[in-house]
Amino acid sequence: MPSPIERAAATPPVAVTVQDVHQSFGGVEVLKGMSLVVPQGQVACVIGPSGAGKSTLLRCINGLVGIDRGSIRVGAFDVQKLRTDVQKIALRKCVSMVFQQYNLFPHKTALQNVMMAPVHVLHEDRGEVRARALALLQKVGLLDKIDSYPGELSGGQQQRVAIARSLAMRPQVMLFDEITAALDPESVKDVLDVVRQLAGDGMTCILVTHEMRFAREAADIVYFTDGGIVVEAGPPSELFDHPSNQRTASFLSRVL
Repeated sequence: MPSPIERAAATPPVAVTVQDVHQSFGGVEVLKGMSLVVPQGQVACVIGPSGAGKSTLLRCINGLVGIDRGSIRVGAFDVQKLRTDVQKIALRKCVSMVFQQYNLFPHKTALQNVMMAPVHVLHEDRGEVRARALALLQKVGLLDKIDSYPGELSGGQQQRVAIARSLAMRPQVMLFDEITAALDPESVKDVLDVVRQLAGDGMTCILVTHEMRFAREAADIVYFTDGGIVVEAGPPSELFDHPSNQRTASFLSRVL
């Protein structure tokens, strides 16, 4: 049996901690005490019905939405304490987010879209950024599309450009908000294959997803949320095959 020291050494450090987070919009409480922990290098999938607060949770982790109470820790950052643009830019070098809508600049090529934030926000050397952007577009299988504009790309290709754009910030954590929701089945596979590759490379990933097969195959831990809280969490084999909460079982019976 391993000693406590050996067990501690084998446990990866925590990348993201969300503790008892409450968040409201216009007097309506969306998050009602959300908590989760994601170790470094692991993949967490957040599932649940619409309106459960999943997307809001990701926006809180990335500092796009403030919280009413609770705490969020990402790497060295206490997110709820960040106030200035400079502080939030530093956070977003650590944690980057890919949205359901690609949000690419339509008048910029794929390469230019990937380069924009490191050049104009981080003020990095253009030549270095270009080399990194080319490598990232190759990583997502789009090196032949570097001069194409978003309107010339399919939805799946645009989403892969968006992933490359987020990776260009060299984050430690990637957040994915229902990134396949607007895609056809073939494009879904292409995009999820990129996420699988990132996970295989050791990137910490948190995904809000309706792709149950992907969650089962790729996640280290799955969080089922409903009503603004985490109802149940566990390894995919346990949560999908042997849910302990009746609400989880009811949801899975409808989507599997």
